[in-house]
Amino acid sequence: MSKIWSDQRKFEIWLEIEVLACEAMAELCQIPKKDAAEIRKRARFSIPKILEIEKRTNHDVIAFLENVAESVGPASRWIHQGLTSSDILDTTLAAQLNESCQILLDDLEALRSVIGDQARRYKMTPMIGRSHGVHAEPITFGLKLALMYDEFGRAVERLTETRERIRVGKISGAVGTHAHIDPKIERAVCERLGLKPAKLSTQIVQRDRHAEFMTTLAVIASSIDRWATEFRHLQRTEVLEVEEFFGEGQKGSSAMPHKRNPITNERLSGLARVIRGNAVVALENVALWHERDISHSSAERIILPDSCILLDYMLAKLCDVVEKLQVYPDRMTENLALTKGLYFSQSILLALTRAGTERKNAYEAVQRAAMKTWKGDGTFAENAKGEPEIAARLSPEEIDRLCSLDIHFKHLDATFKALGLE
Repeated sequence: MSKIWSDQRKFEIWLEIEVLACEAMAELCQIPKKDAAEIRKRARFSIPKILEIEKRTNHDVIAFLENVAESVGPASRWIHQGLTSSDILDTTLAAQLNESCQILLDDLEALRSVIGDQARRYKMTPMIGRSHGVHAEPITFGLKLALMYDEFGRAVERLTETRERIRVGKISGAVGTHAHIDPKIERAVCERLGLKPAKLSTQIVQRDRHAEFMTTLAVIASSIDRWATEFRHLQRTEVLEVEEFFGEGQKGSSAMPHKRNPITNERLSGLARVIRGNAVVALENVALWHERDISHSSAERIILPDSCILLDYMLAKLCDVVEKLQVYPDRMTENLALTKGLYFSQSILLALTRAGTERKNAYEAVQRAAMKTWKGDGTFAENAKGEPEIAARLSPEEIDRLCSLDIHFKHLDATFKALGLE
């Protein structure tokens, strides 16, 4: 990813745009074909020389053009014919973003593959589901990971769609009117670069496209944060159902030798804040003066490469976290047992209403049994059997049947099949 955003790659694309434009002009008989061939053969650039020239010109594109002209000779008079700097800059940016999207999509597919493997592995591993951080009803760890798999599937969809709107270049001149360059040249250059020509542009490609790209990256980063936070919570000592891999010789604290901290997941949560912050900058860049100003440019030189490189890193790290995740099914079973079956309360409630009890009365009867259990007096099933209003409608055998994990997992196969995780 860093190579895409290097000066070397940037200038390579700049040069290719200029050469392609000359070749397209030659095909339209606007410049001599021999000169276009000469430009293709001889055009070169030197980054140190470009930087040296830029000290004088204070303009990066002019510095580049001067340097390239030195290598080409007389035919260089056709280079940049009818173009403006943003024709080069924005078309190059589109090419870089398009290439970056491919890497990020590959990252997402690799991550989903690892998540899918783990989801299938722990498909039937029971654990407690939590709402408000409090025990709710049973789920499986595989189901939790299946949810993660589905979420990053939406990330693939969003990035694929956004890629189509960011994969847009322009070779349309100073205010986008093609006054000095034929639209056919724009189409030819963009097509050769794997881009689409903008239907209409000003001096620049409009920045709502880049804002959408950045917000898409921010949503993906937030999904990473969501699951990093989930794993951090599950690693808390009081929970300890999963744990981030802790390598041989690794240290958790300079002061406390016993510490095993979720440092990678914490890092991911922190870095997600950077990308979300960069998305705000991209949104601010949408509102420019008239056919353009330059207020967006300096910020984009930071937020776009940084965010692409950062998200690439984050996806790779999360993939590693999931692949090496230490999972403790026995601890999940222990935590399930903490509330002595309270999580079966809804099963009893619904059975009572089906048996004819008014919902309000059914709820209060089940709650009385639950509160006894909360206070430590027996299991929920035992207290349900001892509650007169429940016992009047449900037999002890029916209550035992209702207090079963099987009820909660009966649709797992269908859910996994719907997600393509059979």
